[in-house]
Amino acid sequence: MDITPMELLIFALASFRLTRLIVFDKITEFLRKPFLEEVEEKDENGEMEVFWVVKDGKVRGFFGELLSCYWCTGVWSAIFLYVLYYFYASLASPVLLILAVAGLAAIIESLVQKLIN
Repeated sequence: MDITPMELLIFALASFRLTRLIVFDKITEFLRKPFLEEVEEKDENGEMEVFWVVKDGKVRGFFGELLSCYWCTGVWSAIFLYVLYYFYASLASPVLLILAVAGLAAIIESLVQKLIN
């Protein structure tokens, strides 16, 4: 298997962005909702904190654990992207590039926010 450093970077950024999309982003909440329950609690400052709790059941619990674990979802995201690229390179290439650009943009935005705050 030959992979260039640029391909590795694209896969890494795309996997990073896809993982964040699945685990954290509001737009994909419908994926998490059957397996995770949203709970609100007040913290010591009186501010509301929202977090996810894994629902009961073997199947729902398994997928709930998977979707609440950034590291676990990241592995499966990387596998999905690689398999997609391996079998359908012409379809996967634009998806990988879009996710990679979005991932890099997210990293840059996080750095900018840290610098101005």
